[in-house]
This record gives sequence, C-alpha cells and structure tokens, in this order.
Amino acid sequence: MLAVTDLELRVGARLLMEGVTFRVAQGDKVGLVGRNGAGKTTLTKVLAGGGQPTGGTVTRRGSIGYLPQDPKIEDMEQTARERILSARDLDQTIRRMRQAEDDMANADDAIRERAMSRYARLEAEFTSQGGYAAESEAATICANLALPDRILEQPLKTLSGGQRRRVELARILFSDADVLLLDEPTNHLDHDSIVWLRDFLKSYPGGFIVISHDVDLMEMTVNKVLYLDANRQVMDVYNMGWKNYQLQREQDQARRRREYANAEKKAGALMDQANKMRAKATKAVAAQNMIKRAERLMKDVEGERAADKVAAIRFPEPAPCGKTPLMGEDLSKSYGSLEIFAGVDLAIDRGSRVVILGFNGAGKTTLLRMLAGVEQPDTGQIVAGHGLKLGYYAQEHETLDTERSVLENMRTAAPDLKDTEARNILGSFLFQGDDVDKPAGVLSGGEKTRLALATLVASSANVLLLDEPTNNLDPASRQEILNALRTYQGAVVLVTHDEGAVEALDPERVVLLPDGVEDLWNAEYQDLISLA
Repeated sequence: MLAVTDLELRVGARLLMEGVTFRVAQGDKVGLVGRNGAGKTTLTKVLAGGGQPTGGTVTRRGSIGYLPQDPKIEDMEQTARERILSARDLDQTIRRMRQAEDDMANADDAIRERAMSRYARLEAEFTSQGGYAAESEAATICANLALPDRILEQPLKTLSGGQRRRVELARILFSDADVLLLDEPTNHLDHDSIVWLRDFLKSYPGGFIVISHDVDLMEMTVNKVLYLDANRQVMDVYNMGWKNYQLQREQDQARRRREYANAEKKAGALMDQANKMRAKATKAVAAQNMIKRAERLMKDVEGERAADKVAAIRFPEPAPCGKTPLMGEDLSKSYGSLEIFAGVDLAIDRGSRVVILGFNGAGKTTLLRMLAGVEQPDTGQIVAGHGLKLGYYAQEHETLDTERSVLENMRTAAPDLKDTEARNILGSFLFQGDDVDKPAGVLSGGEKTRLALATLVASSANVLLLDEPTNNLDPASRQEILNALRTYQGAVVLVTHDEGAVEALDPERVVLLPDGVEDLWNAEYQDLISLA
C-alpha cells in the first residue's frame, strides 16, 4: 500500500536521510522512532504527499490518512462534527439535508414541495454512502476521544488547541484509510482515551506508521520498527515488535562494541609491526602495506553508534520581583452560550508552584492564555505585580513566528542578547550551523518545542506559564525538562497530562477547573493528572 525506495530527504543543505527503503503492507503496524530533529515528521509529511523528496520514490496504493503534529484547518467556521464527517465526504450531504429540512417548514407551498423532493434525493444519496452507519461509527470514535455532542456542535474556532487536535484524530480514524500516518496521536488525550486508542490501533485492519513517545502504545500495537539514525542519516528496519526491537538494538550495540574492539586490537598490532619495519629500507613497502591494512580494518568496522545529542535545558535565573507578581481576579470565559469557567481567582506568589487540572475542554489552556495576556477574560482582570517578567510556553507554539528564522525568533524574545550569546543558547538546544537560519515553520513539533523553550531560557522570567511542555519530546529531552523544573527558582503555573512533570514540579497548590476551586496539593490529586 505504501512503498519507499532509495529515499533522500534534505532541509536546505542539511541531509536528513538517504538510501531509505521500506514497505507498509496491510496489517503492518509500524513504529517510527529517532531523536527529535532526526526527520520523522518530515518523512511522514512526504509520505502523505505534503512534500517532495530530494531523491528516490514514494508509491502509494490506496487511501492515506495523515495526522500531523500541528494540523492546519482552513475553514474554522465549520462545526467539529462536519469536520469529522468530511473524511468520508458526508459533511456536504448532511448540510444540504439540513437546509432542505429548514425549507420544508417554509410557508410557501412551492418551496416546501421542492424541499421535500430534494430531501428525498439527498437522503437516498446519504444512505447509499452508508451515512447512518457511518454517523454511528463516528459517534463511537468521538465518545472514546472525549468529544461529547456539545463539542461536536461547536465551530472549530471556539475549541481549544487540544480539542481541535482530538477532532483531527477522530477524523483520521473515521476516514477508514488503507494507511494511517499518525504523528504523536496521544498528545492532548486523557488516560481513558489513550487506552481506547491502543486497542483501536491494535485491531486496525489496514496499515499504519506511528510516531509516539508513549512506550505502552508502541509495545501494544507495533509489529515493525523503523529507526532513523540522525548520526548516520540512514534508517534501520526491524521486522519485529517493540520489545524484540529494543532487545535487538542492545544486541547490535554489544556486537558493534566487540567488533570494533577486535578490529582496534588487530589494527594496533599491525601498526606496531609496521613501525618496527619501516626503519629498514628493505621493509618499507611491507610496512606501508601493513599500515593500509590497519586503516582498512578500522574503516570497514562500524563500531558503536554515537549517542543521540540531547538539548541542555535550563530555565532562566528569575529577575527580582514583589511578593505577588501575578494575579487573576474573578476571571470568566464563554464562547457564545457555552460557559467555560467563571469566578476564577488566582494569586501567583514569588517562587510558588501551581498546577492546573481539569477535564479536556475545562479551560486550562484558556486560563493560561489569559494570564499571559494573549486572551482577554469576559469578566475580571489580570493584575501584574511589581517586577513581573512572564515567560509563556504555548502548547500550539503560537509564540513562535513561523515566517521568521530560528535565530530571528530568538532575537525577538531577547533583543538585548548579543548574536554570539543567542547562537550559544540555540546550540545548547541542538540548533547549530545552518539550522539557525531555517524558518520556524519547517521545524518538527519537537524542534518547535526546543525553540520555544530556548526563548524562555534567554529571558529572565520570574513567572513561567507552561502548557504541556513535555509534548513532542523524546525521552531524553523530556528528562531535561523535568530536571529544569526541579531546579528553577521562579514561580511556575503548569498545565500537563504528564505525571512525571507534576512530580518534578512538586506543586504547592492546585487549581481545579471549570469550578476554579483552589486547594493545597496532596497525593490524592495525583490520580487526576492523566485523567485531566
């Protein structure tokens, strides 16, 4: 259904991968792994037809369902339900049926009769498309992804980033495509939805490629692994499940270590012998041959793979500030007749650590956007205390200017930073050489996360607003974030589904949305994190 032959991908002058060949047939459940920036997102985009390879071919047979990390939706006025049903081209038929229903109530007999005739034709068309069964199937998927009817009837523009992401996932799963390409599908899902998604993918009759840092998802669903080695710009194909892949990788590393040590020992002996012989003119040619043989030995052995580089993440030294640098008073937010939350009061003291919990759609991201000054409350106000310096990490990376380069984004965030200092900070976040000149819009989700975090490091923020900061990160980079949270001396307001992030923050207080209840943190709230 999907065949890749001798593929080469570049971003500008930078080589991401070359000589990549693999196939995805029906029933192939493929895990695509590799460190952030290795090219996983770029590869899936090309496989979906959203980009062209530098070399090689991609052959598609059958339909492709593609879930990118940052879905771009042109029509934000359509409802969530219409967006999902559009995966099977049912949305327009339903829209015309609803219009015909309205016209059937018209007082004009001629309009009413034409509407009745039109409705009959549309309903026959809808039935032939399997419409009623499809609606039921879509409803089941939505229910399991925590998308109730009240959300499905709302225009996309009124939904949070997490809700829109779940709508896109529901749309792709409903599409019944021959091959699914899923880039971090568990982002913004609660625990129950993740468990359901694992079972759904496990029994999916088609093929899929999934990028995920959810180890349980990979372990339960994957029967083939593609590993992108960023150091060698190649892909290794493992026709096995996740546990066997991990074991095979360890065995490969051990074998390479042995082979390299043996070759190094033989090459050393040859070099020693050559050094003894080349002092004699009669044996100079033989000595040179030994040296060449030693060099061939070392060239032909692959050796242990270089460890993937990890961004060195450290949050900034906070600037001095007053006792309470940030407050929210009587905050409320509604979209049309839908009230998100009301009467929320929040005081962020110097060095305090607060976690915000609530079900998906309870307004966690909206509250953080209000505190950051990005969105205005319907009632109440945000009060900036003495010396406040905010650092805001947005889960949808909207703080980044996608039209500007990596370096230009850094200069915008810290205009007083010297060019060398900006490049040094970016280098610690693995943006080196020509990488700093890339437009932020071409970065993968993990790279955007690293850039957004780098702009925080360049600041002297004394209050950090962090919205799902560990999303899209490989395990090593995630661990760096957790370490940074443990050591940061300023105040933190955190929204996350990551239990490890809350544990690293060690919060003093919790705010529960949509009710706005504030409480001292205790272990009983730990169980709500993955469910939120």
